[in-house]
Amino acid sequence: MFTGLVTTIGTLQLLSEQQVRVSCGAADLLADMAIGDSVAVDGVCLTVTELLPDGFVAAISPETISRTILRWSGGSRSVNLEPSLRVGSKLGGHFVTGHIDGVGYLEASVQTANAWEMSFQVPDSRVSRYIVPKGSIAVNGVSLTVAECNATGSWFKVAVIPHTYAETNLHDLQPGSPVNLEGDVLGKYVEKFLRLNGSVEQTDTEAVDEFETTYPMSDSITPSFLAEHGYL
Repeated sequence: MFTGLVTTIGTLQLLSEQQVRVSCGAADLLADMAIGDSVAVDGVCLTVTELLPDGFVAAISPETISRTILRWSGGSRSVNLEPSLRVGSKLGGHFVTGHIDGVGYLEASVQTANAWEMSFQVPDSRVSRYIVPKGSIAVNGVSLTVAECNATGSWFKVAVIPHTYAETNLHDLQPGSPVNLEGDVLGKYVEKFLRLNGSVEQTDTEAVDEFETTYPMSDSITPSFLAEHGYL
């Protein structure tokens, strides 16, 4: 789990269809890193398989290659980096899983008095369905708020503050540049609940009845109820 608040920028090199190498100069990020850790690389959750003096090697899967912009990572390019969220850490962005939904493309980037207004085209319906006005979206792993979008979500605009623009690789984007997009995970659960409403199979109904018998719904959640169920 991540927050979409990028820690630093690194350089990614595609070693093979199974591995990437990421170099960075952030000593604090590397000092706390261990084999097996999860790191968001341009928003993609990757697992560290080897530690290097100036970075790390991570494994990638065919699904990751097909669903993200890693398939266009010929040579080397800058990437946004964020370590996984620790219990008790501040959640300043939004819940980002690191599981990319699809790819979008920068349409335009316009500097205003206090922000960069960036608009994107989203041809992939796996992403566009979760884009709503004032909703959250992760662009190359950066947590942003949708300022405007069309009815289908195939186009949206965000306002990027100067600090975020300068400290991430969003400043490298040119019109037509591909980006990794991840929709808000909360929207995905809402969509599934709505889709299943009224179409629960008998076996699922029995499971729901058993759950409600074990954990009956209450109009009020009291301190004693929370303590009884291990929350206090």
